[in-house]
Amino acid sequence: MATMTTGDGQLVSYVDHGGDGPAVVLLHSFLMDVTMWAPQVAAFGQRYRLIAIDERGHGETPVNAPFDYWDVARDALAVLDHLGIDRAAVVGTSQGGFVALRMALLAAERVTALAVLGTSGEAEDEQIAAAYDQLAEVWIAQGPETVVDATAKICLGDYDASEWTPKWSAVEPERLRLIANALTRRDGVLDRVGEITTPVLVLHGTADLAYPVAKAEALVAALPKAELVLVEDGAHFLSLTHAADVNPHLERFLSANL
Repeated sequence: MATMTTGDGQLVSYVDHGGDGPAVVLLHSFLMDVTMWAPQVAAFGQRYRLIAIDERGHGETPVNAPFDYWDVARDALAVLDHLGIDRAAVVGTSQGGFVALRMALLAAERVTALAVLGTSGEAEDEQIAAAYDQLAEVWIAQGPETVVDATAKICLGDYDASEWTPKWSAVEPERLRLIANALTRRDGVLDRVGEITTPVLVLHGTADLAYPVAKAEALVAALPKAELVLVEDGAHFLSLTHAADVNPHLERFLSANL
């Protein structure tokens, strides 16, 4: 892992997998980290310069104050500045997709192509946000073992979560509150994504337990240059859980637009 510090003092950890190919930023899901992208690094890491970022409050990137996904988007852009990269494609799953959309809205000229998986352009539904807030407080008050399996089911479906649940269980209470608040209190951008004129690939699993396919359809309808691909039986974090189905679509999209 490498680190850099943004202009406002935020330390950001990242992995630059190197190479001479076009740059592609990889943005992971809620509770995950850069290692989530191992299937994509193995599949096409030799053709692209893959830069995986631990988002604020995740992995090796700390957090000590409230933040939103606009802040995380600025963190990612600062990493590109630090590496001397003017333009890059951005791939994000779930939370990473929220950040990717905001990167394109902040710096459209720097995002050459955008792929979002299991994501939404809308604010969190109030009832679902309240349920997630309650889940986080139960997690903190009674211990992660009370809810970690339910969380894994929402995020990973039937995928083996044993690599991830110990990491989740180790998240400190205050960090959990901060990252959960960023998720449940995020603003909607569906009314703004029409400003994004770069090509966008929207991948969504038909078995996504967090966001129905309708969320992906609404995002595609609002984007000027978007393609929707449905992954049959795909779970919410489908870039990991259904990498064999996802990777050919990502490779096709990146090769056509980079």
